[in-house]
Amino acid sequence: MTHLAALNVLVRNLRLAKMPQSAFSAHPFGEHCMAALRTLLLLVLINISAFGGEGDWPQWRGPKRDGLSTETGLLKQWPAAGPPLAWRATGVGAGFSSVSVSGGKVFTMGDVQGNSCIIALDLSGKVLWTAKVGGVGGGGGYPGTRCTPAISGDVVIGMSQYGEIVCVHGKTGAEVWRKHMEKDFGGKMMSGWGYSESPLIDGELVILTPGGPKGTVLALKKTTGELVWRTADYKDAAAYSSVVPAEIGGVPQYLQLTGQSVAGIGAKDGKLLWRADRAGATAVISTPIYHEGLVYVTSGYGVGCNAFAVKAENGAFSTNQIYANKSMKNHHGGVIRVGDHVYGFNDSGGWTCMELKTGNVAWSDKGVGKGAIAYADGHLYMRGESGPGSIALVEATPAAYKEKGRFDPPDRSKAHSWAHPVIAGGKLYIRDQDVLLCYDVKAK
Repeated sequence: MTHLAALNVLVRNLRLAKMPQSAFSAHPFGEHCMAALRTLLLLVLINISAFGGEGDWPQWRGPKRDGLSTETGLLKQWPAAGPPLAWRATGVGAGFSSVSVSGGKVFTMGDVQGNSCIIALDLSGKVLWTAKVGGVGGGGGYPGTRCTPAISGDVVIGMSQYGEIVCVHGKTGAEVWRKHMEKDFGGKMMSGWGYSESPLIDGELVILTPGGPKGTVLALKKTTGELVWRTADYKDAAAYSSVVPAEIGGVPQYLQLTGQSVAGIGAKDGKLLWRADRAGATAVISTPIYHEGLVYVTSGYGVGCNAFAVKAENGAFSTNQIYANKSMKNHHGGVIRVGDHVYGFNDSGGWTCMELKTGNVAWSDKGVGKGAIAYADGHLYMRGESGPGSIALVEATPAAYKEKGRFDPPDRSKAHSWAHPVIAGGKLYIRDQDVLLCYDVKAK
């Protein structure tokens, strides 16, 4: 039964439940309806729990892994000094990890006291616990963690820059299981800046990309770390991009971008459904986008963007490149789709709005300079990576670049501000190495 059908039945049963008790008991299907009502209420509660609470951002790039927040009722214009600072926390360590927000907690990763760690904070910024994951430093001259933890109920999964994967309990940080991308799975990366993927939790599976001759992508049991499947027919080295779930032609699958190709992998068994050659250079990082039959990918180092039409006919998939251009050479700040357009930073052209179906540029602007992006309630949140690390609120429209305020966060570190902004629960989270800032962006 679909969620919509279940809700319709629930509504009908609720209407029946309003009958007087004597009439309800006399109804020939009364007892069955009451049983169905209890079951459906339980299912609704379970499904709400499975998808996280309202305002949660339980993984990399948010609820649907697309950089879009579900928040509404947010500020449409920022004060001159920026939105009010709700709290400031320290103790999250060295690194470039963003945050996840779920179940009344904030989760991130960082190098703390000789270990890369998963760190949990409450919604006032107090550190609740830290869980050791692996070694510190690394990263080819940019030391620290890169992964944003994935949360599912009380399951929290993160990965160090060295490929150490740890599952811990969300309430206590107690370790449940651990694996290693190289030692356990023979993983191989395209270059040497450290593992940067953020795990995907999908139902009972956690999806990861060790890369290499044993298979590019694999699935583990969420609760035990046991191997479920691995892509025997897809063996690209891993890049820095994170897996995205999609459904194409009615077939659930995972999309992944490497330095050699973009591919779709069957969610049930890990079989390669389709693969399109697409050469990257040096480091391929940004997360793919899927919308209405189009798979859109982009990377920096002069490569640009590509859009592929992916079709399924008689159980077989085919791909056709719709366009390839250099109008969106996105290094690692990410791109997001809002409506019919894609927004992100083009390495040689500034912040850019591009029509997804054609690749045509609607506008470009320097804005706050090269950086990362997220979206909420009709607006883009753009964060500059250099200098003061300025943050701007920009209307998400293809008509023009329309800035609605900007500010420079305090306590700026000397490192690049690479952690992506997060909007959850009426708050804007900005991570800069050991400092985590939380701003109130709810309209009053």
